[in-house]
Amino acid sequence: MNQKLQHIIEQGENETSEFKTSFNDEVIITLSALANTQGGTVYIGVEDNGTVKVTSSGKETIGKWLNEIKNKTAPVIMPDVETIEDNNRTVVALKIEEYPVKPVSVKGKYFKRVKNTNHQLGVSEITEMHIKSLQTSWDAYPHATATFDDIDFKKVSIFIEKVNSSGRFSLPSDVFDALTKLKLIQNNTPTNAALLLFTKDNFNHNIHVGRFKTPDMIIDDKMLKGDLFTLVEETMQYIIGQIKVAFEITGKTTQRQEIFEYPIPALRELVMNAIVHRDYASPIDIQIKIFDQNITIYNPGKLFGNLTIEDLKTDYYQSNTRNKLIAEAFYLTKDIEKYGSGFIRIRKEIKSYPTMHYDYKEIANGFLVELGYEHQKTSNKSEKVVENVTGNVTGNVTENVTEKRIKKIIEVLAANNKTTTEQLANKLKVNKRTIIRDIEKLKKLNKIKYVGPAKGGYWQIIKNSNN
Repeated sequence: MNQKLQHIIEQGENETSEFKTSFNDEVIITLSALANTQGGTVYIGVEDNGTVKVTSSGKETIGKWLNEIKNKTAPVIMPDVETIEDNNRTVVALKIEEYPVKPVSVKGKYFKRVKNTNHQLGVSEITEMHIKSLQTSWDAYPHATATFDDIDFKKVSIFIEKVNSSGRFSLPSDVFDALTKLKLIQNNTPTNAALLLFTKDNFNHNIHVGRFKTPDMIIDDKMLKGDLFTLVEETMQYIIGQIKVAFEITGKTTQRQEIFEYPIPALRELVMNAIVHRDYASPIDIQIKIFDQNITIYNPGKLFGNLTIEDLKTDYYQSNTRNKLIAEAFYLTKDIEKYGSGFIRIRKEIKSYPTMHYDYKEIANGFLVELGYEHQKTSNKSEKVVENVTGNVTGNVTENVTEKRIKKIIEVLAANNKTTTEQLANKLKVNKRTIIRDIEKLKKLNKIKYVGPAKGGYWQIIKNSNN
């Protein structure tokens, strides 16, 4: 076999190549999908398993193929043609480069290459691909009907002060000049980003938050509206108001320390990610659901660009920004520390919550994140919170605390009844939150109690028939 052809067949079908036994509309669809992705080649005369077939591929035939490609694509694409001879058999290679202004359509339909298949694009994907190919973003476009009367100048002034105090950028005090410098004004018209960031009224992109007992039992429900900076704060206030918190007072100080059920910086980062990176061309709201043992955050819009779920699991992924002006605004105010580092910071924050899980995936036309504690699936495949598994810091009795550690805690407290939780954690070589949970369990089981004031008190071991 021709060595070049043998090498092509050995590589098989992938992101940039496909085998076809004959020319048809599927060939044109593949060429358009390759043009909309990173380019590639369709080899006509080769079966899926790599067998070379005899094809009719003279100059006249190839000319007809090219004419058909021209007539069925918009913008018109024209592949390079190469013929590869092998034992009186001819394989025709149609090679197409990545098209600069995407997407290319085939009879009104749009496709992109995903691994070794062609994926038909939806409306939002078509818009996103076109904007990206122009090296801009949806939020940079002038709003169709907005005027400066829709902008809250006081909000802009507060933003200017915050940016200038951050030290990351210097903005003029004049509102118009500042917005112009940040390209939030185009052709004397506020951009979509300007409306989202500084709107006087709601810009019809809401956050739907709720407290749930089960997926179909709603305890509380609220629709948050307003500019993006306000939405971040109001969303965090709602979440913090719904989650549990414990208070720890050590023997060293009379000040109490708040220990939340979830790491607040991680929750804020997740809320920020949803707001900054959502697809604002979609009418769907951001949805946040708070259950007894987990919190889910859904935002419309899948991962942008070439970013994948596997990339997010690493500490060196390269982020692509769907909303460039919005992201820049939050970066300049130091609400975002560094582009493309949010998931890294979230993983660091939850390290001190050893029983917490952190999951994320693409679903439907959006991205879903779940932060919570151990859970199981019911027989009808709906998620159900397991009440005997906690991992939270509110003192709920847990079943994952071993009897060995329980006994050790009692031994240490019996030897020194003024031992602090921090000292216990060091002695047992576990996280302090684990000790706090264990202490709460022991108190609920009526095995120990704390006697006296927070500063100067002591632990008492309770002896009775049950113990």
